[in-house]
Amino acid sequence: MTDSILLGRGKEIHSIPETVWRGHLEQAPEHSRKRLNFMTEDHHRVRYFVVRELPRYGRPIAPDLISQELALAENIVAGILDELEENLVFLVRNKEGEVAWAFPVTTDATAHEISFSSGERLYGA
Repeated sequence: MTDSILLGRGKEIHSIPETVWRGHLEQAPEHSRKRLNFMTEDHHRVRYFVVRELPRYGRPIAPDLISQELALAENIVAGILDELEENLVFLVRNKEGEVAWAFPVTTDATAHEISFSSGERLYGA
């Protein structure tokens, strides 16, 4: 038996040899580092805040609330939200500009309901 991974694409299943999938795994840290390179400490603070607080609030989070809670200027938060949304799709804002999706959670109804041990309920993004 060989060590391979089965990968489903549409109605087909492909066998990926060990040498190929191990090569991809070895490249993963460098790939992630490059994708995260643009993020400052404040980018991480904003992202962690919305991921942590969306379940607690149970509704989209407005940029001014993020600004107030993290003691960051509103224009700084606006720029960070733009960059997080554009570069990595870490979050998605609704038409009002509020953060509704902060992966892995969302306030929008999806097929993936999540219940937290603290009692909050939300959806998986």
